[in-house]
Amino acid sequence: MIKLTEKIVQEVIQVRPRQSHKGTFGKILIVAGNQNLGGAAIMNAQAAIYGGAGLVTVATDPVNKTALHARLPEAMVVDYHQDLSDLIAGVDVVLIGSGLGNELTILKQALKELTDKHKVILDGSALTMMAQENLPLPKGQIILTPHQMEWQRFGQVAIADQAKEDNNWESLVAMNPEPILVLKSDQTQVYLENELYQLTVGGPYQATGGMGDTLAGVIAAFVAQFQDTNRAVLAAVYSHSAIAERLADTAYVTLPTEIAKALPAFMKEMADQTPTL
Repeated sequence: MIKLTEKIVQEVIQVRPRQSHKGTFGKILIVAGNQNLGGAAIMNAQAAIYGGAGLVTVATDPVNKTALHARLPEAMVVDYHQDLSDLIAGVDVVLIGSGLGNELTILKQALKELTDKHKVILDGSALTMMAQENLPLPKGQIILTPHQMEWQRFGQVAIADQAKEDNNWESLVAMNPEPILVLKSDQTQVYLENELYQLTVGGPYQATGGMGDTLAGVIAAFVAQFQDTNRAVLAAVYSHSAIAERLADTAYVTLPTEIAKALPAFMKEMADQTPTL
């Protein structure tokens, strides 16, 4: 077990090169938010945008379009009932599942368009539907972001057995391609190939709806920008909870949207501490 500390963030987040453009920092497609759970798509997108992604498009139920444009004019919004093949082909990172509910047709369409070039975050409802329908992992570099109940369904590891690391490894190794696992709990763990990391920050002030949606968006932003996907995931997981811990100094509950808003300043602070090579 390796303790996850601020050092990983300082190493991953770099000062931006002067000669750059939107495409330099990654293109993300978020497939999320049914008619009742549009907030999940908004929190995904807010975290991805505030986390520094160059271009963010949200494919969601059309009922969410006005709210998304009002909250995040930086995001592009499309109806997720349309053909997503061209959109998926044109992005680097695809985040699927937050607040998607039972939209199985949309999930299947998105999964079949993924290729080995994509970095893919599977979250929330995507994991539940994939478990129910026994769907295989899609192509791409896969990052799973379940909470413990979702991992019980998808990874088939009972919550009581998830504390035993070997059970989680066994489930991951049986999957093809073997994914990165961010197992969310009061002591979030990140499984990377042969390494297991334990989060050292965060607390009960994060126990509120939307926390995982924001984390998924931060992960999407970081893997879109920073080349080493494994280290980018670690830095995203740490940053999310480190910001929450700071906010908890003056707040009883740290709201997910407030974590997202604090990302640009936090990332600037970390970039300024990046070791000189």
